[in-house]
Amino acid sequence: MKPRTLVNHPPAADLAPDNRPVVAPIYQSVKFAFDTVAETQRLLRGEREGYFYTRDSNPTTRQLERLLADLQGREECLCVGSGVAAVSSALFGLLKGGDHVLCFAESYGPSRHFLRRMLGRYGVTHTLMSIEDDAGIERELAARPTRLVLFESPTNPVTKIADIARLTRAARAHGALTVMDNTFAGFHNHGQYDVDMFVHSLTKFANGHSDVMAGAIIANAALLKSIRHDVTTLGPVLDPHAAFLVLRGMRTYYLRYEAQCASAQRIAAWLEAHPAVARVHYPGLASHPRHALAREQMHDFGAVVSFDLAEGPGGAMECGRRFTDTLQLFAATPSLGSVESLVMPPQIMQPRDMPDELRAATALTPGTVRLSIGIEDCDDLIEDLGRGLAAATAG
Repeated sequence: MKPRTLVNHPPAADLAPDNRPVVAPIYQSVKFAFDTVAETQRLLRGEREGYFYTRDSNPTTRQLERLLADLQGREECLCVGSGVAAVSSALFGLLKGGDHVLCFAESYGPSRHFLRRMLGRYGVTHTLMSIEDDAGIERELAARPTRLVLFESPTNPVTKIADIARLTRAARAHGALTVMDNTFAGFHNHGQYDVDMFVHSLTKFANGHSDVMAGAIIANAALLKSIRHDVTTLGPVLDPHAAFLVLRGMRTYYLRYEAQCASAQRIAAWLEAHPAVARVHYPGLASHPRHALAREQMHDFGAVVSFDLAEGPGGAMECGRRFTDTLQLFAATPSLGSVESLVMPPQIMQPRDMPDELRAATALTPGTVRLSIGIEDCDDLIEDLGRGLAAATAG
């Protein structure tokens, strides 16, 4: 073999059958080949295991998918390039023109945008209401045929809690699927409920290090199979190296999440006692309207703490700006669930896509601030927050 050919067909360095890597390799390959056309055809007919093209599947990504499906208590998972890709791909695969969707004012903004604006162009209709309106949800499902209920719990950003058992029971009774964005709660929560499909932003707690975007769709095998070809044809593929980094992040998932939740609980209690804070939104507090329900549904209460600043000089929103600009340990940036603590000021979180009566259901005020608690020393974080609150009230 001449050198010009050799560089494109290098010698293999295969492991012996009894010799395996402790960390699985990154299969940074778009294409996979069999020795014969017949075996390739068998794969394409679903008669054997294997890989052909990374847009459809890849060994590194497949390892991540199997892990996440097991953790969420479902049979199958399909990983994609972002959390929004998980939401949009799931909805695109499950819905058609003429279908009706029940969704909620408290949902993530891009999810609302995709459903209301983009799918609306193709004849998908929706009803938007509050996740806490349990009786209204049941009435709406009884009143009209609904294909799908899209919800999250805790909600973003003010951590409202859905009554998952009641919601899924009502949806099942009226023939509607349930799709739950479970990003805030994580893979170890909510798997016991009759949710048809979970979506996650792996960018958050799964990866945990602010350096990878990824998403996951998790369901039982038959439902995921019904959308898989549509999703892979759309092409929101997760790169194998990104999948490897998420797998690496998942090794410390429980350690990070437990530490973050413990700090979040302590910080929420501290904020609740501070005179510059009007209200704290954290399901781990007894003052949360659905604390008992959250305790029943969840193993823990999450790492996101939102709160409303008391009115101060210049108004609540200006107080939020001063608070955020003073912080040294909280980065003012999107996302959550990372090892670094993050803050979102009120200027960035105000909903702009709904009428006033539904804006009220979001519980966002001009002084609402969202914190994502990292793994820093909790005393340092509280000291930093104290400086920020002093600046907020000083004017």
